[in-house]
Amino acid sequence: MTYLSRAGALALAMGLTGLSSPALADFWSDAGANYQGVVLRGVTESTPPSNYIKDVLAPQFEAATGIKVEIETTSWDQMYDKAIKDMEAGTGIYDMVYIEQDIIYAYLARNFLVDITQALADKPELKAPTFDEGKFTSFANYFKDANGHLFGVPMEAFIKLYLYRKDLFEDPAIQAAFKEKTGRDLKPATTHEEYTAIADFFTEYGKENGLELWGSTAQAHTGHPASWYEFFESVAPTFGVWNWGIDANNNYAATVANGGKMNSDEAKAALKWWLHLRDVGPPESAQSTWTEVATTFAAGRAAQGLVYGENAAWIASDPNQSKVVGKVGFALPPTAPGVMEAAEAGTGYIGYYDGGAFGVPVTSKNREAALLFLQFIGQDEVQADWAVAAPRITNTATYDDPKIAEMDAKLGGYYTMLRDQGRLFAGAPPYPFHAQLRGALEPIFFDILTGKIGPDEGLDAMAAKTEEELTALGYRK
Repeated sequence: MTYLSRAGALALAMGLTGLSSPALADFWSDAGANYQGVVLRGVTESTPPSNYIKDVLAPQFEAATGIKVEIETTSWDQMYDKAIKDMEAGTGIYDMVYIEQDIIYAYLARNFLVDITQALADKPELKAPTFDEGKFTSFANYFKDANGHLFGVPMEAFIKLYLYRKDLFEDPAIQAAFKEKTGRDLKPATTHEEYTAIADFFTEYGKENGLELWGSTAQAHTGHPASWYEFFESVAPTFGVWNWGIDANNNYAATVANGGKMNSDEAKAALKWWLHLRDVGPPESAQSTWTEVATTFAAGRAAQGLVYGENAAWIASDPNQSKVVGKVGFALPPTAPGVMEAAEAGTGYIGYYDGGAFGVPVTSKNREAALLFLQFIGQDEVQADWAVAAPRITNTATYDDPKIAEMDAKLGGYYTMLRDQGRLFAGAPPYPFHAQLRGALEPIFFDILTGKIGPDEGLDAMAAKTEEELTALGYRK
């Protein structure tokens, strides 16, 4: 690259990212000069935040540093498979990998990732003046080890919300019909019983009026991990079953007989409640992952549902993708008695705080250049536009940006809810055996979904299998 074209590229990068300081531009230019010809390769799930990295941030980084970045976006299962196989084999294909919050503990246990905190301390010349670990939201804690060292730069974080159709809930004729049928006022549910009544009503209402409308979404695919995650990370917690019903402080007990809750009365009630929602939901529910749930709601086919925040925002605001723009309300999930109080006290939680980070595999052949890229996407300066384009917030300063305040108003307070009530949600438990256990239990879980085994018997079998598996893995003594 010639000096003039490089200067023009730097000017472009400064304008695009808000990096107006010449000293800051000099940092990226000088740091990148040592890695000319390097091509960084990353793999991630094809989500709005990841696509923004590929389409916007990677070109900005290349303009600022001269380091080319190729981001491969693919399906969740392919992303996970490609990343872990590369790290296991030590082939070094990828310089950056997407780390989902629930798998970080397994990666740390296997020493797959570069210690970002330590690496930047060892090479202070690589430390960007705009990168500060202290500026991340508390979600970053999920990507730290016991020493507080960061192993992934958060790039998306969102809660799983209760979405409802404001236009339907606020329609006087529908309100009157609901009142006549149930004796209740039509408003967002705070209990499971209220939610069920609303779901049943709208499914029947859709049939009576010849509408493609059902009472609730359900992420209940019969052969995809998405259904597992919906139940254990979004539904069961609202009934007071946390951490998959496993008590890590009690010899990793899962069965009620040994002190666990995986097959407790609460878990069984939660599963039956969710299966009923699937049965009164849109016909695609039995084959829906997180993607189909979002498109179902965006198509106006459900009156309410639990939807990941990364999708909730575009559903509410993007007319190119959604038929319900301006018609979406946000609320907290319905909960059983005592669950909200436990969440407020920090002893429980009401749903899933999801998200992910970019990390550098120890097998990367371009660690230093990759660390520069991770700092680039982790600085405050790029966050606001990213959060508007692909709703997610990982840096505390983002909440105060005028662009976010404007977007928050359009979304009916989504960002405010994330900031103020995100503490009521939690990520996956810190289990290094996450993937192994899920894989062992999924066949039983899918048999429940397909009706081969009843929900009570199925949870009993899953709890017993959990203790068997954790004994074999050395966690239960």
